[in-house]
Amino acid sequence: MKTAVSEGLTIDHAPAAARAAGAATLIGLRIGVAVNDVAISTLGVFRMRGVFTLPKLTTDAPAQGALLYWDNTNLRLTTTAGGNTLAGYAFAAAINGDTTVQCAINA
Repeated sequence: MKTAVSEGLTIDHAPAAARAAGAATLIGLRIGVAVNDVAISTLGVFRMRGVFTLPKLTTDAPAQGALLYWDNTNLRLTTTAGGNTLAGYAFAAAINGDTTVQCAINA
């Protein structure tokens, strides 16, 4: 198709802070996960869809399918919507004490 630009799996983005490969960052009202290490204000490739193991608030215990929100201040996922950006849903459940959760981002 002549108007197709991309499948939308990745986006080039220059983050406001450096991001290590596998780290998430807020891109507008969505999150992206760095494919490689990306220096501050330098274009890098970020995945915009898929399932990733990302940091979460340790006291949260999301059930599988629960909505997850990006806490951009603490750079982690949470089940708390207020003041945070919808990131996706829990691909697998996580328990209190877990430091990470599998998240289907932007889904």
